[in-house]
Amino acid sequence: MKRKIIWILALLLLAFGALAERPTTTAIALHHPLCSAVLGDGAGDRAVMTASYRCGAQAPTDSEDWLWLRLDTRGLGALPAGWQLLVDQTRFDELAILSVGQGGASRSTWRADALAGHWAPGGMLRFDMAPPGREVRALYLGFRRIDDLSLMRKVGAVAAPAQAGADTRWLLLMGIFAGTMLSALLYNVVINTGRRHAFQRWYLLWVAVSFAYGMTWTNMSALLLPDLVGPWAVRVDFVLVGLMVAAGNMFFYAVIERGMVPRGLMRTGRTLAVLGAALGVMAALDHVFPPVPADRWLNYVIAATAVTVALSCVIAVRRGSRVVWFYLLGWGPVIFVFVARLVRNLGLTAQNDLIDMATFAALAFEALVLSLAIADRFRRVQRELDDARQRRAVDHAEARTLRHAAQTDFLTGLGNRAAFHDAAGTLADRGTAFDLYLIDVDFLKDVNDRLGHGGGDALLRLVGEHLAALRTVLPDLHCSRIGGDEFAILCPGGPAEAELLTARLDALQGIAWRFQGRERSLSLSIGRADFPADAADVDQLYQNADLALYSAKRLGRAQLYRYDPLQRILRDLQTEFVRDADAALRRDEFCLHYQPIVDIGTGAVRGYAALLRWDHPRHGLLPPDRFADVLVAERIGLRVQEHVLDLALRRLQADGDRIGQVALTFTAAQLAGSRSAEAVLDRLARYGVPPARLCIEITESVLLDRAADVIAATLQRLHAAGVCITLDGFGTGAASLAHLRRLPIDRIKLDRSFVAGLDSDGGGTLEIVRAIVGLGRGLRKTVVAEGVETRAQALVLRDLGCDLAQGLRYGRPALLPDAVVAQEDRAPPRQVGAR
Repeated sequence: MKRKIIWILALLLLAFGALAERPTTTAIALHHPLCSAVLGDGAGDRAVMTASYRCGAQAPTDSEDWLWLRLDTRGLGALPAGWQLLVDQTRFDELAILSVGQGGASRSTWRADALAGHWAPGGMLRFDMAPPGREVRALYLGFRRIDDLSLMRKVGAVAAPAQAGADTRWLLLMGIFAGTMLSALLYNVVINTGRRHAFQRWYLLWVAVSFAYGMTWTNMSALLLPDLVGPWAVRVDFVLVGLMVAAGNMFFYAVIERGMVPRGLMRTGRTLAVLGAALGVMAALDHVFPPVPADRWLNYVIAATAVTVALSCVIAVRRGSRVVWFYLLGWGPVIFVFVARLVRNLGLTAQNDLIDMATFAALAFEALVLSLAIADRFRRVQRELDDARQRRAVDHAEARTLRHAAQTDFLTGLGNRAAFHDAAGTLADRGTAFDLYLIDVDFLKDVNDRLGHGGGDALLRLVGEHLAALRTVLPDLHCSRIGGDEFAILCPGGPAEAELLTARLDALQGIAWRFQGRERSLSLSIGRADFPADAADVDQLYQNADLALYSAKRLGRAQLYRYDPLQRILRDLQTEFVRDADAALRRDEFCLHYQPIVDIGTGAVRGYAALLRWDHPRHGLLPPDRFADVLVAERIGLRVQEHVLDLALRRLQADGDRIGQVALTFTAAQLAGSRSAEAVLDRLARYGVPPARLCIEITESVLLDRAADVIAATLQRLHAAGVCITLDGFGTGAASLAHLRRLPIDRIKLDRSFVAGLDSDGGGTLEIVRAIVGLGRGLRKTVVAEGVETRAQALVLRDLGCDLAQGLRYGRPALLPDAVVAQEDRAPPRQVGAR
């Protein structure tokens, strides 16, 4: 059956070819040099005949007034009386013909809306000329307010019998065209009823528009609408061409299998379809938009559409599309002849009727082929594609279920680390701005130790539930549990979303939760970093958010800290310090500077505080706050601390009688071992230094370390051997009075922040200092004031009953002990009242 259809179609094409034989005409081709002149409305016959006509490239091609063409009459001699002048249809307001013969001049004028009866098949206007061609001395064709001569195909003269033959060929061709198109239309509308796919609807629109275009362009519609000729037919043609190109384009992208054409190319094709339809309307509105640019742009869009569809076909073929071959079979001839028309319209080839006749033959061929042979195949292929799509949907659902299980945290139901990385990578690849929140559940180990792992799991589930609930107000959030006690939130959007999330997280701080009858408070340390403001990729963003999280924990937990670029600079510098520390030990770059600790009443030196310094070869002399924390966190830190202890003991060994006692800060790592006390006592014995000459200073954070019980035992052993124990920074941390009662504390050191506050009125600093000093004296502890810088501070502290003082008032830290003491501080005591 298909083979018979192909043979029938081949015969039809041969018939179209026979009908398309070019009629013999005498014509003036406008892409050759022509002669024209612009005249006003009142120009008479003599003015037209004697006007100054310019020819070739200098000839005017448009005018708001009358544009007259001087036609070449040398070929008219053989034409008998009653010959016909054929003028291509274009847009104008009025048309005039001036014929000069032996009997004088004769002019006829027609308005654009009065051309009924002057049409000829093939898109031409026909005017009967009475005198024989040999009697015509001159012939002038005038247009008032014409678009542009470049939009006209031809002006010709032909004998009436020859034109009758051409009319017959056009009528036969368009009869076959109309029958074929209407058959295709009826087949798809009446016979092929039921649910239609999108590609079928676009095909129906294309057939309907193509039929209307063919009948209007060839003037066949004038058989029913006599006035639809000339300028009005041209305007309708522009609209129909735009719609035809748009419908054909949309048909292709609707029928092609999914995934065969890149999405960007499909969007481009659909955009060109819409643009083509719009430009067709614009080209028709010649009184609103410039006609020549609108026509050119319409042709350019048609060319771009052809290129886009051709590229899409190439890609679809390479990707194994089956539908594209049916498309090429049916649409190949149409695309070919439209490209030929485009080349002709741009003036690149000669004007003739063959291309126009081939256009409608190709349209009829396409309609018949696709309607009778390929449309059914499209439906079968579409059903196959639907079945395959359903199978893929099932496979996709199963894969999605497995992927969901692989990317879900089993305990909280949130995403896991893999889901976090996928979501963050997707947002970053799309260039979407988002905020990363890293959340650490504080004291989870303590919960596990006290309540068991069931309590820890309950706490993690509670946090997961609260984070999941945030999606009710911020649906684009992505929450994941990425570690044992660590969660991550990705928050796309702008400052408003980030502020809302920050407020919701802050509201979670301190909420009560219960497990097995015990109640505790929720504490979350949170670090935040923004993409792309704080990092250019996800890995760097995570590191920066982790730095911010570290700062939140360092500052006391239960808070949110936003990443500061200075943190990265400091971390990089600290990393450099870790790399350099080992070499620094070998080069003996670490040293101790000593600052006197004096009796605040007498000014006598009671000992020295040993302060660590690093004489760095590039960064100069560094205080411990620049490097100590990061070294303590690394393995090299303990070696540095042991080296510092050796430095202090060597100093005491060499000059112990003059120095007296040295106060040295110890870390939790130095005190947390089972033999830490013996190691310190062995060192003292090795250097021959009495234990009483060493004063160990510990901060309140050491008392809260996870090895607090071991540290307490170490301190008891050292204190029993005679080592002095000082609690540094008392009143600023979380240490309780129970530590003073339970641990062997000899001294409490008043933090420098309280001492500095004595210089300002208000705030209650004086009362706090008075209370701390009173507490120390009541517990029989020696009270040491740190950071004393002025005489006024020293006098107030002395009158409050403070025992010892340390600070710039009594000497700067130096390599060698300096016993210079401000003698003026030895004034009689005075009563200090509340300020």
